[in-house]
Amino acid sequence: TTVTLDAVDLQWAIILQIFMLIWYSPVEHLTVRNLTFRGPLEKLTEYAFQPLLSSVEQLISLDGSMKALTLEHVRNKVYYFNQEILYRQFSEMNIANLTIADAYMPHMLCPNKTSSFQCLNFSHNALTDELFQNCGTLVDLKLLILQKNKFESLRKVSFMTSHMKSLTYLDMSNNLLRHDRAGVQCQWAESLAELDLSSNQLVDAVFECLPANVQKLSLRNNQISNVPSGVAELKSLEELNLALNRLADLPGCGGFTSLQFLNVEMNSILTPSADFFQSCPRVRELQAGHNPFQCSCELQAFIRLERRSGGKLFGWPAAYVCEYPEGLRGTELKDFHLSPLACNTTLLLVTALLLT
Repeated sequence: TTVTLDAVDLQWAIILQIFMLIWYSPVEHLTVRNLTFRGPLEKLTEYAFQPLLSSVEQLISLDGSMKALTLEHVRNKVYYFNQEILYRQFSEMNIANLTIADAYMPHMLCPNKTSSFQCLNFSHNALTDELFQNCGTLVDLKLLILQKNKFESLRKVSFMTSHMKSLTYLDMSNNLLRHDRAGVQCQWAESLAELDLSSNQLVDAVFECLPANVQKLSLRNNQISNVPSGVAELKSLEELNLALNRLADLPGCGGFTSLQFLNVEMNSILTPSADFFQSCPRVRELQAGHNPFQCSCELQAFIRLERRSGGKLFGWPAAYVCEYPEGLRGTELKDFHLSPLACNTTLLLVTALLLT
């Protein structure tokens, strides 16, 4: 039921014959890695490809055993033909899962009729914002992975999903996504529950363009410095990853009433707010380690918070280390102590007066 081919370097006509042979077999999962297809010089025209592609078009419209096709690390040595002919063959395939990864693919066509695709993985290609715009035939699609491409507009990505009525998971990590225009409307699939926007170029305005029903959201490695209060009402959000951003403090949970897990590691937090768990009562785990903590009187309240939280601080104590002042650099927060006299200005003045 499973066949894997590696290091395939053949003429395109022969590769098509192999695909046709496997399509009529009981094979359900076909994986081809390190695929290079080429053609002799006299067959590089579109007219030479059309008969073969027409036969494949008839083939893929039939119900077969094939459920999943994976093509990884694809190189094309055939240049002089209309590539949309090739895209059409893949877009019309009657299978559940299709992966075309690391293939320098610049585009993919919307299926002409309601598609059977449930999972599409087009990671590490050259796809842009024009992908699947106004495409209403991917109504059964549940998982869409588009990481490591060239998407730029978060708004266009949202409209791309708006017709995907079954979409639950979307991975847009490692693209060039931006959204810095306040008040611009976004429209996401209502079914979208998990969204990965990590490693893009997003700023604070991203919270104005997020799917309303998202449950797991990753904004790791962006340029977010603040979570605006009263902007995002994500009442279903349970997990939020804001690691590797520019936050100066822990965000509140005003718009995230269901939040249970928060990751703010590797930001610019010097003195975290001590009232975090009061404003976020449902949070079961906070990852706030690897920040440049300033060990001063203000930090004492956060250290006491850890003792009262019952182990809700993930990575404690190894990930929580003083960065400032220089004399305490490398000291774990659990070992940092100041006397009540040093941190109480009133008590210090009274003591000084009494001594005087």
